[in-house]
Amino acid sequence: MRTRSQSRNQKQQQQQIPPIVVESLDLEDLIKDQESPVVTMADNRTMAELLQAPTEGYEDAIVVPAITADNFELKHSLLTLVQNKQFFGHDKEDPHAHIRYFNKITSTMRFPNVPNTSIKLMLFPFSLEGAARIWLEKEPPRSILTWDDLVSKFINEFFPPSKTTNLRNEITNFQQRFDESFSEAWDRFRDLLRACPHHGFSELHQLDTFYNALNTNDQDSLNSAAGGNFLDKRPRDCLCIIESKTKVRHSRSKAVVSKVSTSISTLEISSDVAELKDMVKALLLDKKNQNQPSAPTPVKAIEQSCVTCGGAHSYRNCPATDGNNYRDNIQEYISQAAATNFNQGSASYRPQMVAN
Repeated sequence: MRTRSQSRNQKQQQQQIPPIVVESLDLEDLIKDQESPVVTMADNRTMAELLQAPTEGYEDAIVVPAITADNFELKHSLLTLVQNKQFFGHDKEDPHAHIRYFNKITSTMRFPNVPNTSIKLMLFPFSLEGAARIWLEKEPPRSILTWDDLVSKFINEFFPPSKTTNLRNEITNFQQRFDESFSEAWDRFRDLLRACPHHGFSELHQLDTFYNALNTNDQDSLNSAAGGNFLDKRPRDCLCIIESKTKVRHSRSKAVVSKVSTSISTLEISSDVAELKDMVKALLLDKKNQNQPSAPTPVKAIEQSCVTCGGAHSYRNCPATDGNNYRDNIQEYISQAAATNFNQGSASYRPQMVAN
């Protein structure tokens, strides 16, 4: 038997089931839709036109907002001013310094009804060259919409996180060098801070790092200037003490350096002048000796002697010889000479050499 509760539940379930509505389908319309062909537009381009390279995708990466001002034009002098100091993307270049310099230039340009950021977006590509220009050209078209986007991509490209880490380590581990004065150490420390403006160190941390990096003498000098412990002063007062100490050291060091350099340069110049004088004298003396005419060497005149008759003439011009008689005369002369040597008691016969 069904109880009242069961019958009541059954009625509720029947009421909750929605009725199924069966719609009549038009079979003729369905068949027409399946049989109707897809209409496509005919491509009437030639082979040459189809093989041409696409002309799309050549837009610049920087999107410059539309300028509604009348007669707006960037003059050539502004482009020249920007191109005077271009960024090439070398490892030793500082992209932060380039952005600061570019902002300083563009901040002086004012045009009615033209936002300054639009001027920056238009001029920034002219401030790049080399690898930096290639980087901008490789950026996707219309990917840089604002000045902040451009600065962010530029810094991330040429100032990667690894460089930030290295500079932060240099700032944290800063130490005064052995041969470095107080002013030189302070200048080098500030250069590191400027090279990494997003270092994240507070002014208190910077002053504490610099004070602990100094040698004992410079620390005592700061304590004396502060009238006690230097670190007991407020950060702003500590910075003023460092700046004043730097100015005093700069003025003294300049005077000492100029005095020492003057004396050293004087000694070096005097020694160089003396050496130069000796060299000039030697050169002049050598040149004088070369230009002075030397006495001609006496040449002894060659006296001709005839081998035939002993006269003062050549044997070719000897009157005792004539044509075919020359050889007979020579043989006769040799025979006479040999007889003379033999009659003088010579032990052996040695004919005299006849000179040609």
